[in-house]
Amino acid sequence: MTMLMQCRTSLSRVVSSTGRRGASSSYPPPRRSFFGGSPSSHHVPSISSTALPPSSSSSSSSIILAARRRLPPMPQRRNVWTSGREGGQLLRSESLYPNDPLTPIEIARASSVVRDYYRTMNDGTAATASDDDSIRRFVAVSLREPPPSSFPSPSSPDDHAGSNESRGLRLLRRRRRLAEVVILNTASGLASELLVDLDVDRVIDDRALPSGTQPMLTPDDCALAEDICKSSPAVVDALGERYGITDVSRVAADPWSLHLSADDSSLVRDRVNDRPRRLVQTFLYARVGGKDMEDNQYAHPIDIVPVIDLISGAVVRIDGMDRPPPAIPARSVNYHRNLLGTNDYLQTSWRADRLRELSVIQPDGPSFDVADNNLVSWQGWTFRVGFNYREGLVLHDVKHLGRSVLNRASLVEMAVPYGDPRPPFTRKCAFDVGDYGLGYCANSLELGCDCLGHIHYFDVCLSDSSGMPYTKKKAICMHEEDRGLLWKHVEYRDGHSESRRSRELVISSIATVVNYEYLFYWRFKLDGTIEFEIGLTGELSTNLVSHDEDPNKPSHGVLVAPGVNAQVHQHMFCARLDVAVDGPMNTVTEVDVLPEASPHGNAFRSRETVLKTERGAIRTCDASKARSWKISNAEGKTNPITGKPTSYKLLPFTKGPSMPTLLTADGSSVSNKGQFGCANLWVTPFDENERYPAGEHTPQNMVPDGLPRWIEGDRNVEAENIVVWHAFGVTHVPRVEDFPVMPVEHTGFSLKPDGFFSGNPSIDIEPEVNKRSKLNKGEGGGCCP
Repeated sequence: MTMLMQCRTSLSRVVSSTGRRGASSSYPPPRRSFFGGSPSSHHVPSISSTALPPSSSSSSSSIILAARRRLPPMPQRRNVWTSGREGGQLLRSESLYPNDPLTPIEIARASSVVRDYYRTMNDGTAATASDDDSIRRFVAVSLREPPPSSFPSPSSPDDHAGSNESRGLRLLRRRRRLAEVVILNTASGLASELLVDLDVDRVIDDRALPSGTQPMLTPDDCALAEDICKSSPAVVDALGERYGITDVSRVAADPWSLHLSADDSSLVRDRVNDRPRRLVQTFLYARVGGKDMEDNQYAHPIDIVPVIDLISGAVVRIDGMDRPPPAIPARSVNYHRNLLGTNDYLQTSWRADRLRELSVIQPDGPSFDVADNNLVSWQGWTFRVGFNYREGLVLHDVKHLGRSVLNRASLVEMAVPYGDPRPPFTRKCAFDVGDYGLGYCANSLELGCDCLGHIHYFDVCLSDSSGMPYTKKKAICMHEEDRGLLWKHVEYRDGHSESRRSRELVISSIATVVNYEYLFYWRFKLDGTIEFEIGLTGELSTNLVSHDEDPNKPSHGVLVAPGVNAQVHQHMFCARLDVAVDGPMNTVTEVDVLPEASPHGNAFRSRETVLKTERGAIRTCDASKARSWKISNAEGKTNPITGKPTSYKLLPFTKGPSMPTLLTADGSSVSNKGQFGCANLWVTPFDENERYPAGEHTPQNMVPDGLPRWIEGDRNVEAENIVVWHAFGVTHVPRVEDFPVMPVEHTGFSLKPDGFFSGNPSIDIEPEVNKRSKLNKGEGGGCCP
């Protein structure tokens, strides 16, 4: 039985015969493979019940719904994870970890509580029917994570032997499960954040967002934007009159959030009714050959850019109409397996010297174990696998041999500005995490293609614009990889060799954000190192050369195909690391290697500087000084060899070349909104409300938020429970070889033990010789006894 089938069975007891979906028939549009693969079409049905009147007590920041809804109590044991195998079998155990994502049942319950709350909030009586559901879109339904400080201590009295309850059940009994729900009212254009207590089934907080604040664009929003664009008479007429395109089904409209500057402020509100707009700009491309969506549309860019308002469902303007219509490039430049033979100048058939099979075989199975559904153990490492709609893959409670390293780790934001100063490209910038959500954009991974070897998959559950749960299968992949030699030494005097192979545990996910694919890999190593690697692939977002520049030499881009320009751009990522090296209280020091005067001129050494306050901890990389940052325990735990505090060090750019911070000008709209990318390191005290470095809601935001606002008080970060924010990225000057599909670019960083152990923690790995390795024909010899 699949997870959703089980959920349907569980929910059947609470589904009212009068229950209905909380959206109009026109929204959301039919689900399709717009971002990150096809989500499951199986939805848990809506829950409806009779609600009691709300409490009369309220305030500007909180409205409390006092009455418990008449639903069965939440089951104490819950399960969100499946094995990822075909059929979606549930894992044997049920997770009890407080930071586990919401289950399908919990998502449906939270959505139902919110619907009933809105139905009763106006007159205090239960509504028998209401049209209000049709104007409310659920942007997100997700777990509100409890802070680590709220977790009961393992040594608390109730946890000692003799208690009749398991420790896990006691943890659940002590801690509420809270769902945070983001709602968009499509009649007013206003958004709200609600907090639902799932233990008592009530809304305990309702905060209206300031007028004009726009929450994330969901996959349904992006599909709707394309539908509005392609059904607009103005767009249809422009395509026909300017380019002779009469079949709009052969046009792709890529939805981009609208990156605003002060000059665009008039766009954000409807002039007729002063209602805030929810804007999406659509970059247009033609499909010339092939069937359906096979043709590479990025070889055929169109130079007009319609701007969509999702609230009114209309095109508010079309940029580029003032320019004379250019010819659309028509050359076939394809990578699709069905269209390779149509290419005009690239390869038209598979290469003759085909690659022979290379298989990863583990006859004894993998070396990792998965317990409690998402608790992974491997070679001394333990951690929890998490997932949410915004950050996608999240790691919790990372430990090595029971010693804490990280409370939490995830990618929390990225800024992707394009460097062309000509309109409308001044608005071409996306904040892919805050604007679209890496979880929403996650792929369903394919065995033997995306992941090679003995694979463990995790399915995940998300919510759609009606507040209904759906499952995205195989969103997270876990496997082991051989990574060459871990260490080796030959005693040259007698020739004795000692060497060990390096193996890594890799936890990965892949997100498709319109044209780009982002490949995320957390790598755990045998020597105690953690590495985070990002791969960038997919397709370049192309455009025509502007009318006022040399068609053969675009000033801010590169021709990647005849008449096709790819602009210079950046990808600035930000990782959030809730560090806990040997305990919650940590200190960060900056380590530089510097020369010093000496009689023979050969002296240089490392020097450490303690980063004491938030402003003092805003730092940039400096390869000329081999700069790194050390995160040390501040609770008196020291290394027995050095006597110094146990620590890990953050090494930047251990994957890919070192790259600059944001290249946009200080004070520009990109730099204001993406200040996290103007430095490589930020350190703040932990605050459960400080989650995203560019703020909670990035679409259409024009003011600094997140990190620049949090550090205004210049709080102490020495010997504190801290969060390290590491910004890094890729400055991409496109190459011809990046088209029609881009070979993977790499970037990333490492967390490396530095005085955490008493020596090399991997010398106890038993030597082995791979018996399946073979000599090539006609070759002899070997190196291993």
